[in-house]
Amino acid sequence: MTPIPQTDPRASYLEHKAAIDAAVARVLDSGWYILGREAEAFEACFAELIGAGHAIGCGNGTDALELALRACGIGPGDLVFTVSHTAVATVAAIERAGATAVLIDIEDNGFCMDPAGLAAALKAPPKGRPAAVIPVHLYGEPAAMVEIVALARAHGLRVIEDAAQSHGALYQGITTGAIGDFGCFSFYPTKNLGAFGDAGAVVTGDAELAAAAREIREYGWRDRYVSAVAGINSRLDPIQAAILSAKIGALDVDNARRQAIAARYDAGLARLSLALPRRRNDATHVFHQYVVRTKKRDRLREHLRHAQIGTGIHYPLPVHLHPAYRGRVPVGPLGLCRSEAVAREILSLPIYPQLADEAVDRVIAEIRRFYL
Repeated sequence: MTPIPQTDPRASYLEHKAAIDAAVARVLDSGWYILGREAEAFEACFAELIGAGHAIGCGNGTDALELALRACGIGPGDLVFTVSHTAVATVAAIERAGATAVLIDIEDNGFCMDPAGLAAALKAPPKGRPAAVIPVHLYGEPAAMVEIVALARAHGLRVIEDAAQSHGALYQGITTGAIGDFGCFSFYPTKNLGAFGDAGAVVTGDAELAAAAREIREYGWRDRYVSAVAGINSRLDPIQAAILSAKIGALDVDNARRQAIAARYDAGLARLSLALPRRRNDATHVFHQYVVRTKKRDRLREHLRHAQIGTGIHYPLPVHLHPAYRGRVPVGPLGLCRSEAVAREILSLPIYPQLADEAVDRVIAEIRRFYL
């Protein structure tokens, strides 16, 4: 029996091998191994894809969030409202910028920020200056941006999108990452647009914010070797930029394949005792993950493991329950009950563009066998 991994970044390499090998060779032959033309070319291409005026490549998605926060002048004494059901990187970046995260619960029937929870937290914030909100477009589903942006603007807050899992997703016809003041992306190898190592980018339509992020990315330099502001070192590796440029043209096709796999799961898993991913009427989900919910999660996962089918749990603990954050990160007044509940029930099924229909059908058959 052939194992089915939950995700397989090597499959992407094999599909684009010739273009990727040529891109890497081009960088090696150039002798320019920090930033340079390859990074600039990818930045221009990615900005156009997202529909933002500017893209600034950086080392990873966590750095992207920190760069956006710092470019907005957010730091010690400032409050940044985000979710607890997310990759810990979201909160880690807020703390690296010196700000304080305030954690909001997720929606009742989804995995993204609950606007009602945000509204309650803005009415009764903890000590500090409310400065920004970071909605996370989790698993490839856009958050409720109309309500979130309206609340943020009413309170004078910056909106920084954590779009690390939503490359190419649309919300009311606008690409995620181009809705707020900044969009922050990760190109971790398993992402919808993935490098073959760490890489990230911030995008913005504001030229001044873009210039600030670009300075902070490289020690705060305006003139080389002279730091105008305190910065960090987070430069997009040109080899990773070249690889991303070789793959970016396939993003729409890859996302369409993810959506086709999701539709196949929807049909095959209907009428079973597990909750399937929802779809927003005003948004396009790109299925970075296909996440189901079931109270029998651990038993189902073990059943699939015995059938050599890989699964994942994204994420097993909400951030406020991690040992590093427990008891010290402020929580919105409506609490985090939904975040805690979903963490006990979520399961990510195999999904990546190269996954064959036959493999999808095998996953469906095993899940149906478990329930029926």
